[in-house]
Amino acid sequence: MNEKIALGFGNNIDYEIVWDSKVFEDLIIQHDIHYSELDINTAISCERDLVISILGFLKGGSGSERFVASSAIIEHFSQRFKTKITLGGTSVRAAIAMRKLGYTSALHLVTINDQVRRLIPQDCPYVCSNKKDSSYPHLIVQFEKDTCVRANDINICTRQADRIIYHSDYDNIRMSLNEDFANLITDAKILLISGFNAMQSEALLTNRLESLLRIMESLPEDALVFYEEAGFYEPRFCQLIYRSLASHIDIVSLNEDEVQTHLGRKLDLLDAFQIKEALAELQNLIPVPIIAVHTKYWALAYGETAARFWRALKAGVTLATTRFCYGDDFTVENYNEIESLSPREESAIFADAISKLLGNNICCVPVAHVDQSNGTTVGLGDTFVAGFLPAALAE
Repeated sequence: MNEKIALGFGNNIDYEIVWDSKVFEDLIIQHDIHYSELDINTAISCERDLVISILGFLKGGSGSERFVASSAIIEHFSQRFKTKITLGGTSVRAAIAMRKLGYTSALHLVTINDQVRRLIPQDCPYVCSNKKDSSYPHLIVQFEKDTCVRANDINICTRQADRIIYHSDYDNIRMSLNEDFANLITDAKILLISGFNAMQSEALLTNRLESLLRIMESLPEDALVFYEEAGFYEPRFCQLIYRSLASHIDIVSLNEDEVQTHLGRKLDLLDAFQIKEALAELQNLIPVPIIAVHTKYWALAYGETAARFWRALKAGVTLATTRFCYGDDFTVENYNEIESLSPREESAIFADAISKLLGNNICCVPVAHVDQSNGTTVGLGDTFVAGFLPAALAE
């Protein structure tokens, strides 16, 4: 095979609901939910628990990923809203976005069904670890800035837009790997590693990482290995992955929620001194050559060779901002329009400040200024990856 970009490892079907505050207010009354119950860490075994979790994230103004006891809860809940069916998983979303820019890729799938066959790029070769069709939909809840919900003693208005992902996805929980993927990566210059965050068994994860290392033996020696983080069902598994893979990874990429989870505290994303300290802590926790962080204000690379990734960071934030503004239907013309925009003023000030603090160890690109305050929040990290990888290939 001659694909230069290889993307793994999980994928799924997404149910993207259209936010409706009235539906949530009715559910608050129906389930007699009160403000003191709102909790982002509640176990989700019924619709009431799901509503409590969603409202907990609204209260805190953040997004993440959570496990649900049964896909039936998601199926029932999503029927209350207008819903769009799309494909999820960093690898697949990145493949779809990259294809619009003219790049094909090799894919590893764990779920296959008619929706997957229809929606993946038709000229991208793939293997799947599942021999039978299956579907475990993910619920995607997007909320915009100034989204308000008022019922019982609950009165929430969000400070920013974000998204939450819920699933009971046994294909991704098992995360079986098809080692035939090794045959698709023999010419790859970049390998994306993503997924594994839904897994719940340490023994099974250890087995999958051993399988992944065998697959990676087929990579060319000069291939760039890029690991994209996600919200883990078992947070301690994140460090297990780094213990197993860190010596094989060139770049670890995280969003602001994932950074703050690692550090156990909130960060002011426009405070250069705070971010400088955070990056030093991250480097101790994640021993890889380059740490990339992508946020709504900026994206940066941190490490001795950070400067080489300027074009990749620029392409990543440009494509993610394009998706924010135009959703799944963005065009190359939309991308070119966003690329030509000036940066947000506060983002540019931050980029200059962090560069002065860290010198050659940092490369920071501010996000473009767009008039649209509310837009697509799901898949922005995946789309950052889709912009970053082809540009890194050209470095």
